[in-house]
Amino acid sequence: MNTQIDNLLQENRRFAPTEEFVKNSVVASSIYEDAAADRLEFWAKQARELISWETPFTKTLDWTNPPFAKWFDDGTLNVAYNCLDRHVEAGLGDRVAIYWEGEPGDTRTITYAELTDEVKRTANVLAGFGIGKGDPVAIYLPMIPEAVVSMLAVARLGAIHSVVFGGYSADSLRSRIDDAEAKVVITADGAWRKGKVSSLKPAVDAALAGKDGNTQETVEHVLVVKRGENEVEWTEGRDIWWHDAVPAASADHTPKAFEAENPLFILYTSGTTGKPKGILHTSGGYLTQAAFTHKNVFDLHADTDVFWCTADIGWVTGHSYVVYGPLANGATQVMYEGTPDTPHPGRWWELIEKYKVSIFYTAPTAIRSFMKVGRQVPQEFDLTSLRVLGSVGEPINPEAWMWYRKVIGGDKTPIVDTWWQTETGAIMISAVPGLTETKPGSAQVAIPGISVNVLDDTGNAVPNGGGGLLVVDEPWPAMLRGVWGDPERYKETYWEKFGDKYFAGDGARLDEDGDVWLLGRVDDVMNVSGHRISTAEVESALVANEMVAESAVVGASDETTGQAVVAFVIIKQSHLDQAEKIADITSSLRSWVGEQIGPIARPREVFIVNELPKTRSGKIMRRLLRDLAEGREVGDTSTLADTMVMKVITDQVKK
Repeated sequence: MNTQIDNLLQENRRFAPTEEFVKNSVVASSIYEDAAADRLEFWAKQARELISWETPFTKTLDWTNPPFAKWFDDGTLNVAYNCLDRHVEAGLGDRVAIYWEGEPGDTRTITYAELTDEVKRTANVLAGFGIGKGDPVAIYLPMIPEAVVSMLAVARLGAIHSVVFGGYSADSLRSRIDDAEAKVVITADGAWRKGKVSSLKPAVDAALAGKDGNTQETVEHVLVVKRGENEVEWTEGRDIWWHDAVPAASADHTPKAFEAENPLFILYTSGTTGKPKGILHTSGGYLTQAAFTHKNVFDLHADTDVFWCTADIGWVTGHSYVVYGPLANGATQVMYEGTPDTPHPGRWWELIEKYKVSIFYTAPTAIRSFMKVGRQVPQEFDLTSLRVLGSVGEPINPEAWMWYRKVIGGDKTPIVDTWWQTETGAIMISAVPGLTETKPGSAQVAIPGISVNVLDDTGNAVPNGGGGLLVVDEPWPAMLRGVWGDPERYKETYWEKFGDKYFAGDGARLDEDGDVWLLGRVDDVMNVSGHRISTAEVESALVANEMVAESAVVGASDETTGQAVVAFVIIKQSHLDQAEKIADITSSLRSWVGEQIGPIARPREVFIVNELPKTRSGKIMRRLLRDLAEGREVGDTSTLADTMVMKVITDQVKK
């Protein structure tokens, strides 16, 4: 297969950091040179400076059995101690760790001392359930403080947490509990979402009962937080209320140190079919890179900044940049339970104003949804506290990047567009805001200490200006240590393609400066008359049109060209109101893409829709749109945030 990806879309805008930002940056200008001079010593230095070790390590990397890495493996540490106790011991107990806001408007302000106290009590409760080193615990909770407490309490005991997103079904939960062989489940009665309570405990009950009475065998206790006040069934002896057990437990708990390679968590990749794929991360290397990237990519000044990552703890972004990175660095952060449009479309901006958020990290899909609503909503709020903006989850279109900078960042705030994955554990490619001249839509360069490349199908590096397959060609501290219980699957999935290099599954191109532009998953590349065109580039061209709020592009079978470009677009309401004919809009957009990229990328069809099919983490499921474009029955929709959205789209397309 030819994996050269054609580079058709050009972007020439550049934004250097201000002199004031550079002057106050936490990052030394020599950081890239220091990392390049001795990569392993660079990471050892970060591990010693950012992490407290009970037993100092003497070995940085053991790569004698690739692809199974060991980082700092003769050192010992306690992850929860690094996120909590050491800050209290340093006199920072009164610093706010979490400003929490519930969707209905209830709030909690939790200091590091208070968070430490509750984690100790919860650790004692779990220890009373028999949880210790290496025992898996499933966590199925909404974005409430108890979710963070639960993760840290499990880590404090040297146990392994498996967080399952609170929107997953009972069957999805059961498969993850079974694969991890969890001994305890921590859940809530319900959670607030879009103005009403969504129940959680019934899904746990159904998962543990199993189909046809096939009772789950490994779970011994279910710890339940009362959040929704909804009625739940109760199994005596198994189910325990959090509010009965945790406050009554002792707040005296001395953390033990565990080896750096002790497993910390399993996280199942979304959208799996068949047997779930549990990505395994360990302790010392993961915490080092999470803390390093959180500090340096976001230019964190822990004593003054208020950080907000909008990700759910059910995804890896919530693990690394809601829990472990910020708390290891002693940061103050905002945590919000609900959706960005409840009870009104300005809720996020209202919270930024209320808590004076200075660093804001969210997904392109959220940014594009705000573009659809219009800039008049965020302009109602004071966003001047913001000084760094971040993007995560998928490539960001240049025009969405520009809207983010201008409307949210006041046309001055640096944007860090970060590339990484569940598997990488922490940010791998990003601008560093005090050093980088940013480019709208580009992830830019590998962070210091990380080595990436773009290769063709035979493993040769593509030249600047070319596209191909993104690889990581040196082991890194936060890398996955395998697929839980299936080492062969780990090797086949990530290392078989190039042997000694990790293949991310993403396409990328290098611009003339050698900076990286992500092109999405390799299976999101269309082959049009022999040209391999990224869906991300066509989507970027569409979103650059003033009428378009969001777009999704797929390649559909075509007798003449092999594949043809088919686009699904959401039009801004103001333009829909003005349009006389939908046909005029679609014709205009087809011509627009031809002008922006070239005739080869001109869509065969453009469909105007109200919504796009997205998973609960905000990623567009192009597979379903491809089914529709090729006239097939639409496949499994169970992982969509709204399972009815494909019926709505189908009805609109077939009008």
